[in-house]
Amino acid sequence: MKAIVCRELGPPEKLVFEDVKEAPMGPGEVRIAIKGAGVNFPDTLIIQGKYQFKAAPPFTPGAEVAGTVLAVGEKVKHVKVGDPVAAIVPVGAYAEQVVASGDSVMPLPKEMDLVVAAGFPLVYGTTLYALKQRGQLKPGETLLVLGAAGGVGLAAVQLGKLMGARVIAAASSAEKLALCKQQGADEVIDYSKESLKEAVKKLTRSQGADVIYDPVGGELAQDCFSAINWNGRYLVIGFAAGGIPDIATNRLLLKGASAIGVFWGAQALHLENLPDEPGRAGAARYAGPQGNGKNRTGELATTRFRINKPVLPALPRRYRFSVDQPLSQCLRRKPDASAYMVPASLYQAL
Repeated sequence: MKAIVCRELGPPEKLVFEDVKEAPMGPGEVRIAIKGAGVNFPDTLIIQGKYQFKAAPPFTPGAEVAGTVLAVGEKVKHVKVGDPVAAIVPVGAYAEQVVASGDSVMPLPKEMDLVVAAGFPLVYGTTLYALKQRGQLKPGETLLVLGAAGGVGLAAVQLGKLMGARVIAAASSAEKLALCKQQGADEVIDYSKESLKEAVKKLTRSQGADVIYDPVGGELAQDCFSAINWNGRYLVIGFAAGGIPDIATNRLLLKGASAIGVFWGAQALHLENLPDEPGRAGAARYAGPQGNGKNRTGELATTRFRINKPVLPALPRRYRFSVDQPLSQCLRRKPDASAYMVPASLYQAL
């Protein structure tokens, strides 16, 4: 089969497109014909050896896919050959096929577009875990989303609204903010033109945001600590800006606020340490491929998230591989424009 391979750690230009052998499949696994794969910021890190989870070359990058089931191991009972599914994998998504752990494979509604679905598992799983389990976002609270036009950012805008919050979307251009408004943001801030801190204070009548969702990091984090409400929760999602911020702990003290790390993949390894709902059952339901809860398969794929309203990914970009538009260009775009889609059926055009 065709696949994109990282043979040595480094920038996207070092990736190669070649024939590889199909991976063997075990009794608890599922083989999937890939129709789409999500391209996320961590993919740019793992090929350079800079991500929390390390992969040893040679490997095929990519962690979320959607497609149809080609084969099912004897221990897998919730999907069958021909079913449309989404899955999270450690690596291997940028290929024509992938073998996934049965626990990570989620049945999809038949009406859900498979390329759209490929941007669903990681982005929405991370975001729901952040807002629900870690941030404890409540109806009527104010949610500030940084990098709001990116993959996880748009998911936070959508889910925050569906959870009943007032959503303030912050991004770096009018075009991005227009997309955020289209996806449900109540207010928008262009932090390339105005002070994030002052804009949030103005929009909240100097109260600040109750929950701050920050996948950007860098200098903007300092503004967040000045724009957080009493008992606010600052969610550390990632550092797309490149810099890891120093936390002004005095500001957390003065506001009775919390800085909370969000690492969804690692949390699934520690389910046994979680209390009752919202905790053990919630995390088991949303934690993903390594969780050991009974509800971990299929729940995300309903697109309902226990709030009884539908939600679908809003894709910032959709890429088709060709000689004129290689993967390296896709991975080198600004990190806040993540979650590009890569139709595997078009790999042959490279």
